[in-house]
Amino acid sequence: MRSKAGAQRRHVMIVRRTPPTMLHVVPMALLLGGLLAGSGRAMAQVTESDFLDELPVVLSVSRLSQPVHEAPAAVTIIDHEMIRTSGFRDIPELLRLVPGFSVAYTRKNTWTAGYHGLGDAYSRRFQVLVDGRSIYSPHYGAVYWTDLPLAIDDIERIEVVRGPNAAIYGANAFVAVINIITKTAAQVPGALVSLQAGEQDMRGLTVRHGGGDADLRYRLTASVQQRDRFEQDVTFKSVASGDNGRYFEATQTYFVNGRLDRQLAPDSDLMAQFGVSSGDWRAGRQAANPLAVLEPTEQDSRAFYLQLAYHKVESPQREWRVQAYHAQNRFDADTQADLTGLGAGLVTVDQYLMQTRSNLEVQVNEQWTPHLRGVWGGEVRQETVKSPQNYNSGKTVRGELARAFGNLEWRLNEHVLLQGGAMLEHHFYTGADVSPRAAVNFTLAPGHVIRLGVSRAYRSPTFFEEEGNQVFVLQSGAVVDSETVPSEGLEPERVVSREIGYVGNWRALHLELDMRLYRDRITDFIGQIRAPDEATYKPKVFTFDNIGTIDSQGGEIQLRWRPTQLLDVSAHFARVFLRADTSRENYNEDIPQSAPRNNWGMLASYRLASGWETSLGVWRTDAMKWLTEGDLTEAYTRVDLRLARRWKWQGYDLDAALVGQNLGNDYQEFRDTNVFSRRVYGSLSVAW
Repeated sequence: MRSKAGAQRRHVMIVRRTPPTMLHVVPMALLLGGLLAGSGRAMAQVTESDFLDELPVVLSVSRLSQPVHEAPAAVTIIDHEMIRTSGFRDIPELLRLVPGFSVAYTRKNTWTAGYHGLGDAYSRRFQVLVDGRSIYSPHYGAVYWTDLPLAIDDIERIEVVRGPNAAIYGANAFVAVINIITKTAAQVPGALVSLQAGEQDMRGLTVRHGGGDADLRYRLTASVQQRDRFEQDVTFKSVASGDNGRYFEATQTYFVNGRLDRQLAPDSDLMAQFGVSSGDWRAGRQAANPLAVLEPTEQDSRAFYLQLAYHKVESPQREWRVQAYHAQNRFDADTQADLTGLGAGLVTVDQYLMQTRSNLEVQVNEQWTPHLRGVWGGEVRQETVKSPQNYNSGKTVRGELARAFGNLEWRLNEHVLLQGGAMLEHHFYTGADVSPRAAVNFTLAPGHVIRLGVSRAYRSPTFFEEEGNQVFVLQSGAVVDSETVPSEGLEPERVVSREIGYVGNWRALHLELDMRLYRDRITDFIGQIRAPDEATYKPKVFTFDNIGTIDSQGGEIQLRWRPTQLLDVSAHFARVFLRADTSRENYNEDIPQSAPRNNWGMLASYRLASGWETSLGVWRTDAMKWLTEGDLTEAYTRVDLRLARRWKWQGYDLDAALVGQNLGNDYQEFRDTNVFSRRVYGSLSVAW
């Protein structure tokens, strides 16, 4: 164990916002669950099998196929119909449909998200998967959504596990898991052309073709996407801030991906995927701040992945899967800045960054008795990063990790389901850690379940948090200044999470309800802090340290109501309380504000006659403070409206839509200079 002597001498300031305690809300939730279940029995005499036919099945929570009411943690499902009717064309925006999530576009063409607060520019506390492939960055811990070679039209559904899930997915599954499941080749036969065009220079073209026979099917997608998200001209800031000027966030990204599904035998199959992307992006700013010249105005991005998975069903009681993948991301942006007036001379900025990940995983699912089943397996991974400016070295930084996991599900009787599991992981920085989880689901009546759960998870530091040494150099190669220096050895962040949940389904009303109350305690929180400053022209030098403890508690609710085949309504609400006890006053002040106190959203769609349909989305977020590079952003309400029509014409399936986004007032994302304004776009897709 490594520790800091300075942590024993820290000055602590505690910011408190007093919430209701779990002792108050748990009995109320149990009573409410009993009353709701009782009303369900009064509606009709039904059996559990009646609900199993209607409740969605999830795969991400425990690696076992389970109805949502039997899962050991809360989960949100964003299906392909919700994706289509939302009108969103950027994958991260779909997280607005999940309770407790905050989503923003930062700067330098990156997205970020926070769940129950603690969000900064890099979303480093999520595990994000695409068909089981981890896509978070080993360098910053961020997810590079902009150069992800995946079309939103190819997504079948997204499963979001709300809460720690390191017992199943390891260190980065710290506060949530986002598992994107794409459409198989068999689901998309034929051809598709999809076009979008709108304000803010929004353009999109996607072409897809799928084909094959019963044993071999393929899907091939090519796309180009263009965005310019924010208003370029900022004139409302004070002159002293130096922030007024012109900001550039335009992107043009090209990508191709493909999938091959091969049925080798009746009991075995093979899946292969690849993806390649190329980005030509604008960035930076022309502002009064003299250090704005250090931001390159052009960025070049390249990404590639290859993934193979073999699946074998040995018997009705046993099946296994082997998966391997390799991914790499390359980013480059260069500029030169004359800072002679600041005493630095001609400074060269080279933001070259190469990241790779190679991974091998084995998973075995077994059913030992009618009431006992489980999943177990292991994983090995190598990650590398090379970035001379970020590590003050031309060498490649690398690390290896290994994991072993297991999860059991035991149906004690028709009313009680017990689940438990753990992940043993050895990380190249922090050594061995164990992440356990236990949950019990009580069925009050068919379709009405109370869930109690407790879990522990950890997050290992990223390469940059541990070894980052960001420097600026002269043309000669001499280091003229440092912005980040390496840490003195970090402990992993740890979280203990306790929750009580209720899942209800009223078949007669076509209503699904999910409620969750939680309490999380994070220890050894890793924060970016000031280091001893020897800068010549930059005012701050940073490093990372374990700075203290965070307490988070609150509740969330989501519902899905489909009373007829014409109307589909989903809604959610979250209320969050945060408390910080760290050695840094700025974190003690900022962390309690890093989650909006109240956050809610609603998406409703209605099918009209002759193929017409309309949908309305409303999202409300209270004021919040994005950490580190972010600002305190004001509360806002966003309203989106979509009008669409589907019809057939001469053997073609057509889908046309007109989408208005943020039809109310402008609002801020991440920084107060990022202004998201009203905009409209149209789309047309043709399939045959």
